[in-house]
Amino acid sequence: MNPLTHLLPELESGLSALGLPPRPLADRLLDYLALLDRWNKTYNLTAVREPREMLAKHLLDSLSMWPHVAPGKLADLGTGPGLPGIPLALAVPGLQVTLVESISKKTRFLREVVRQLGLDNVRVLDSRAEAVAEPGAYDQITARAMDTLAGILAVGGHLLAPGGRLLAMKGQRPDAEIAALPPGWRVESVQALTVPGLEGDRHLVTVTRDPAEAA
Repeated sequence: MNPLTHLLPELESGLSALGLPPRPLADRLLDYLALLDRWNKTYNLTAVREPREMLAKHLLDSLSMWPHVAPGKLADLGTGPGLPGIPLALAVPGLQVTLVESISKKTRFLREVVRQLGLDNVRVLDSRAEAVAEPGAYDQITARAMDTLAGILAVGGHLLAPGGRLLAMKGQRPDAEIAALPPGWRVESVQALTVPGLEGDRHLVTVTRDPAEAA
């Protein structure tokens, strides 16, 4: 039995608030959370220690971007313990997720999650983002707390297919980062996100190649 079953009502309520069907998604997410909690005690995969806090700060925060994620191939750069990639892989039908992480204890955990949860739409790459030799292979890349917009594009922009999008999760609206975007890129949208159980600003910045620059 999952030791975190007591969190199920809170998780289901959060999923409903985000417009996601709670079942069977909540059970799958709770299985992931239980694995993360257990491994975290030994391997220190995340600074968030309490499962209830992980529920809001990790699971629901990651899933707040789901309406803006399209089916197809997504690379989650610097995914850490699988955030937001694993929650999105569970929640978005037709999404193929590649988890890119260079810290070996985290990739070991990610492979165990893929094995135990039977995630046939998730693969794990033990690599730095800039070393992934798959140019143009992805419809979307994402990074939750990795770098500035320009920094993410510097290490991962090569992975995007023509017309592909960077989906960058940020706290406050990052106007300075937007102004510092490198030539050839433009902001498609900036969406304010609401995360059940969390206060403070959250934004999703979508960046694409600039057609004028490409021409």
